[in-house]
Amino acid sequence: MHNDTLILSVALIGALGLGAQWLAWRLKAPAIVLMALAGLLVGPVWALVFGDPLLDPKHEFGDLLSPIISLSVAVILFEGGLVLKWRDLREAGPVVGRLVFAGAPLAWLLGALACHFVGGLDWASSAVFAGVLVVTGPTVIMPLLRQSKLGGKTGSALRWEGIVNDPVGALFAVAAFEAVRVILEGENLLTTAGWILFAATVGALMGIAMGYGIAHAFRKGWTPEYLKAPIIFASVILVFALADMIEKEMGLVAVTAYGMTLANSKLAGYNEMRRFKENIAVLLISGVFVILTANLTPETIAAAVNWQTFAFLVVMLFVVRPLSVGISTLGTVTRQEATLLGWIAPRGIVAVAVSGFFAERLMQLNADAAAEQRAAFVPTPENPVFVASEMFPGADQIVPLAFAMVFATVVLHGFSIGWVARKLGLSKKLDKPGVLIVGVNPWSTALARALNKAGLGIVMADANWRRLRPAREAGLETFFGEVLSEDAEVRLDHTRFETALALSANEPYNALVSSHFAPELGRHKVFQLSTQDGSEGEEDDNPRGIGSGARGRTLIRRGRGYDALIRDLYRGWTFSQTKLTEKYTLQHLKNERPDADFIAEVRPTGELVFLGPHREPRGGDGTIMIGFGPAVKTNGDQKEAAGTRPEAVSEVVSETPATPKA
Repeated sequence: MHNDTLILSVALIGALGLGAQWLAWRLKAPAIVLMALAGLLVGPVWALVFGDPLLDPKHEFGDLLSPIISLSVAVILFEGGLVLKWRDLREAGPVVGRLVFAGAPLAWLLGALACHFVGGLDWASSAVFAGVLVVTGPTVIMPLLRQSKLGGKTGSALRWEGIVNDPVGALFAVAAFEAVRVILEGENLLTTAGWILFAATVGALMGIAMGYGIAHAFRKGWTPEYLKAPIIFASVILVFALADMIEKEMGLVAVTAYGMTLANSKLAGYNEMRRFKENIAVLLISGVFVILTANLTPETIAAAVNWQTFAFLVVMLFVVRPLSVGISTLGTVTRQEATLLGWIAPRGIVAVAVSGFFAERLMQLNADAAAEQRAAFVPTPENPVFVASEMFPGADQIVPLAFAMVFATVVLHGFSIGWVARKLGLSKKLDKPGVLIVGVNPWSTALARALNKAGLGIVMADANWRRLRPAREAGLETFFGEVLSEDAEVRLDHTRFETALALSANEPYNALVSSHFAPELGRHKVFQLSTQDGSEGEEDDNPRGIGSGARGRTLIRRGRGYDALIRDLYRGWTFSQTKLTEKYTLQHLKNERPDADFIAEVRPTGELVFLGPHREPRGGDGTIMIGFGPAVKTNGDQKEAAGTRPEAVSEVVSETPATPKA
């Protein structure tokens, strides 16, 4: 193995992995599929065309290949544990508990039977592989739920099953592999089970101890901020190595427990861990995918592409999953919910990575056994040539079957979840446009009431419980928490809105919120208030401010920032919603309200359009205009000017606050 070749291989793996992730982001396609295709292209496909693979991880890395995969899987499982919080599990409800504690073991048992009798794997490989297939990746589930607008109990159950099953499936695989390995050494079955339980307990305690130790050190300020992320990374490797010294593969248990402990420690340095997860974990995950697929051979793939693999996928999708879900959730969900839960179970990153990890372990046991057989072989006339007998002949088929499962579930479930959810009446298809308003204050609350009066669905979000009080009193739907947090990724129902307004008094925060939701909703669906001086619009950038590419579209018009709007609100300006007719047109409204700001229009088709620079109102018969402007006194009563016209349907929907509030 030449150093130059090794360095080039590492660079190629990084470029392919991250390039596939970037392309997936651009195309809005599943990253796991593109990463797998990248590895297949430079591995078995290249070998099939040119004779030798462009990337051959087994040859390039040699004995380092197994440790590289092991450490990568350890980081992946640590990341899985890092999002498991006990309070979230309590909120998930009894359905998730049944899916995890009853459905997962049942799926493991049924999956092992399917792997052996349908997939053709030996019993040991079947037990290990079936444990891995219990995993339903949250990185695949989350986009599917948003795409299908699936919320409620069903969406929550799928979301939390994916999060909790990440480490559970890996633990099943660890238990199966350890049982196989120790039994091969001739130990008693009960002794083996006791030892595995003891080793797993010790590994878990090591992870918990490391988590509490790191959390305590961070709280006491014993570590500078810039060292927190590197210390976490190094400690993951350390706890993995120490637990593995006690018993092989118990390091996976330890790092999962470590991540769960940190997740529940209310650590102030959680942002550093988040950066660690987003940077290091993404890099390692990309590399593992490319390595695993590039390590396949054309012969292995050809052997896996047959009727037996097809039958295995059919049984796993249409028998194992529906049966395990149906039995475990009996009496807790409706027939429609059970049907959808039984169909949607996409496998993702953890399933493939852990499959490759244990496939390597089983093949290594095969190699060790073959070496022992060769050492003890004595040629005879009846048996002159040595032929090794594999103990686990199905080990080399685990990774191809894992990729087949991933491709099948990502494609089938990705394209069908919306249609199936709608047919079952479970999809939360918005019957009216939904708007998320981030930043609760008197002006945004009054706007929310006006939009709500116009028939729009409103969700108001703020991290301050007291600021949310007026919105709650007005009967508006609220979300208490930071919308930029990972917690909001799970608790905030993204199916409730298709447009986001960042309306806080903090302009940089508004820009950050807009940038956060732009990839999901589309940049044309995220808005924020103008800068105070109006120097920054949609076409130009203020060199001293936030560039237009890093902020949302400007709401209303330039110069109408938070200070100006809140000042006018306390001066007596009110919100109104006015329905235009053939006799009372947009021009009539503009003539009577020359000083008013027109914020949005709801067209007769139900389309909601927020107005601003280069987005002038179109109007038309049946269009509802949302306005904010000065009120006109008539006979001592405060009414909207548009309301004096009998042809117009206008209603004042906000009152001027009595006194300004801090």
